[in-house]
Amino acid sequence: MNPRRLDGKVAIVTGAGRGIGRMEAHCLARAGAKLVISDFGVDAGGTPTAEIVAQEIRAFGDEAVSSTEDLMRQRGPTQVVATALRCFGGLDILVNNAGLRGGNPIHKMTEEQWDTVLDSHLKASFLMIREAAPHMRTRGGGVIINTGSEAGLGMPFNSAYAAAKEGLAGLSRSVARELGRFNIRCNLVRPRATAGQTGGGDWFQQKLQGEWQPLLKSLGPHWIGSRGNAGWDRPAPPDSIAAFVTWLCTSAAGNVNGHDFFVGGDEVAILSPPEFTSSIFREGGWNLDALDQFGATLTKDLPDPFRVENPFTNDD
Repeated sequence: MNPRRLDGKVAIVTGAGRGIGRMEAHCLARAGAKLVISDFGVDAGGTPTAEIVAQEIRAFGDEAVSSTEDLMRQRGPTQVVATALRCFGGLDILVNNAGLRGGNPIHKMTEEQWDTVLDSHLKASFLMIREAAPHMRTRGGGVIINTGSEAGLGMPFNSAYAAAKEGLAGLSRSVARELGRFNIRCNLVRPRATAGQTGGGDWFQQKLQGEWQPLLKSLGPHWIGSRGNAGWDRPAPPDSIAAFVTWLCTSAAGNVNGHDFFVGGDEVAILSPPEFTSSIFREGGWNLDALDQFGATLTKDLPDPFRVENPFTNDD
């Protein structure tokens, strides 16, 4: 097999200064892609993490430049894409991995926290796609990978993060349908990763083991809507996440568009799109009396796994 499967391709990876984004950037570069490393973070000494990763890639003999633009405002994505065009002459691959975390119980969530999380994940990804798509069309096609999360399936204390990540699922499906005619593929990848792998530091793990623990225990096995309810106990090996994302960018996955993937433990899986599981029909539509009479045929067997006997914990 050719180890340089992406020779001649130009890729942007956002949030690539650390964690999964950094791994993805390295893997794409080793496969032959020329990289724009996008991240506005800095290390303890004040050095931009994007430049640190770009230097790491160049040390292997591959090509990479850095960008420290804020992606939550249009100027940032415009400048990042302009860097790819100026330095490498085009753009073929966009991996949207950037985003900030800001959890809280829903009744304590501030508007500022909500806006920051939604903007950093969902808005930034939209702006990057909007800026990148015309240049991919010029190249005759391209690949967009959005980074989702199992949290999007439902996660206590992370309503903003869950909303942003599940918003990316809908965005990915829509972009795939809209841009597929231009040979631009768009897929979502949900990596099961530790906070350290994602670049989230220890904040999330501290919350899980600390102040959120009483309510999480009261919720039993249903605290996150993942298959098997394994939570964060089985993260994917870092190299597996990067390898799968890189593989989706190659010609071997040229037929893969508009899909939702999970990568966790030693497993890669496809999630099915939302679909009807049962329905009821009444000529002329529904009113309250009719729903009283027939609604239970649709809902009578539905469990409520989220109701608990004693919902009062130290977060109330």
